[in-house]
Amino acid sequence: MTGRAPQPAGAEAGPRVLIVEDDLGIATQLVRGLARGGYRVEHVTMGSEALARVAPDVVLLDLELPDGDGIAVCRKLSERQDVAIIVITAYGEESDRVTALDAGADDYLVKPFGLAELQARIRAVLRRVRPGGEVVRHGPLTVDLRTRKVTVDGHDVALTPKEFDILEVLALDPGRLVSRQEVLEAAWDAHWYGPTKVLDVHVAALRRKLGVPGLIETAYGRGFRLGDP
Repeated sequence: MTGRAPQPAGAEAGPRVLIVEDDLGIATQLVRGLARGGYRVEHVTMGSEALARVAPDVVLLDLELPDGDGIAVCRKLSERQDVAIIVITAYGEESDRVTALDAGADDYLVKPFGLAELQARIRAVLRRVRPGGEVVRHGPLTVDLRTRKVTVDGHDVALTPKEFDILEVLALDPGRLVSRQEVLEAAWDAHWYGPTKVLDVHVAALRRKLGVPGLIETAYGRGFRLGDP
């Protein structure tokens, strides 16, 4: 299939993601979803195009490419420093996973998959390839993404799993407005059909526990961001 998935206008600046996928329908959904999540997204259909790109932060690599072997592309991409590779493919046999991981892939995701899971995988591989990227410090707040520990001015803050998930998606890019939908997908599920009021309840509880006025800002009807307290 020819063509490239369109990049939605107004995508926030964030980690650069290169999608290497010749199925335009799949690519379009990925581009829209990730751009909505604040990633800078590019899409190519050929392995040769992927290799010609300036190294992004993350590559989402389909193994069935029109111009050759995706495993060979994976191997060449893995030779570049600080590039995380997530293989996205319809093949889920153990032998397929082993081959891709041996070729340098950092993770392996079998189609079909949800956007929330994909974003979680992206966050995980970015933490692994970025030295020191597991701890976020913002003003009095420290968030250890690996141990899921939170401190304010050096004092431990006990959060529920949902509260931490909300704080994590905000802390990954302080100052960026994170949409309500993105927060819901990060803390609950891409297919959450319950009342969105539950998000406001959890954010209010998170604010109380952190105890820092102005740390979590609300853009009413749009989303949340970590502000400068």
